[in-house]
Parts: sequence; structure tokens; C-alpha cells
Amino acid sequence: MRSLLEHEPQVRAFLRGLLPSWNDVDEVLQEASLVAWRKFPEFQQGTAFGGWFLTIARFEALKYRRRIARTPLVFADDVWDLLAVEASEAETQPMYRQHLEKCLAKMPADKRDLLLKVHSAGVVMRDIAIQSGKREQAFYKVIQRLRATLIECISKSISIENV
Repeated sequence: MRSLLEHEPQVRAFLRGLLPSWNDVDEVLQEASLVAWRKFPEFQQGTAFGGWFLTIARFEALKYRRRIARTPLVFADDVWDLLAVEASEAETQPMYRQHLEKCLAKMPADKRDLLLKVHSAGVVMRDIAIQSGKREQAFYKVIQRLRATLIECISKSISIENV
């Protein structure tokens, strides 16, 4: 139990890199914890518990992804692999999350709310596009630009901190 609790923040950060919302992260983390608990007798003492738990979490995230595969927010397999590699660099995750929160706070409220809305569980972007009065393709472009702006802000913020 102590090992699960000790590695939970690292696994939570890893999962946030793979999943679209914190609700998804909570759901997958809970399932991964249950699987780890059941499989604990299989864990080889002397090996890295964190890596073992991250592997379980990754497989649980993939299972979760298959369940939600019909939503337009699901990434292709190659993108998942890339996200998994990047997300496994756990030491950068708390810093990245901190910069993400700062950059989200800097965005105009309407744009931030729109971006967060499309990344909420169970949301269909087509429905939000219709509600906003935009054509679907135009709406996707707006979201793409907002994401690019957010990524640029995070990159600049991190590079400034590392100077």
C-alpha cells in the first residue's frame, strides 16, 4: 500500500499526459491501483516498483482508450506511443503541469473555457461546434490554434525558467 501511495503522483502525471481529462486520469488510476494490488504477489522484490506500476497504468489507459474509441478526442496509436514516452519522463511532469495551469490562467476566459470544455469527458466536439454556431471544420481549426497557443506558452514559460 505504501508503494502505491508513494508512486501515485508519478503515475497520475504520466496518465495526464495520455488522457484528455482529470476525470479520466482518476478513473484509470483507480483501476490501475486495483490491478497492481491484485498482482502484487507477482511483483519481483528488488525491481523498480514505480516502473512496474507505470506499466500497469499504461495498459489500463490503453484499455480505457479502447472503451472511449468512438469519441473524436482519441489519438491514433502512434500518438499514444509518443505521449507515453514523453509522459514517462515523470520528473518534468509536475513542472509541465504548473506551467500548463499558468498558461491556461493567462488565456482569455472564453477561450480557456472552450478549450477545457472540448477536453472534458463525454464531450463531442461536433455538438460544441454546433452550439458555438461555427462549421465543424472551422471549429476544429479554432481548437487547433488554441492548443498551439497553449503549447507555445508552455514552451516559452519552461525555457524562461530553465535560463
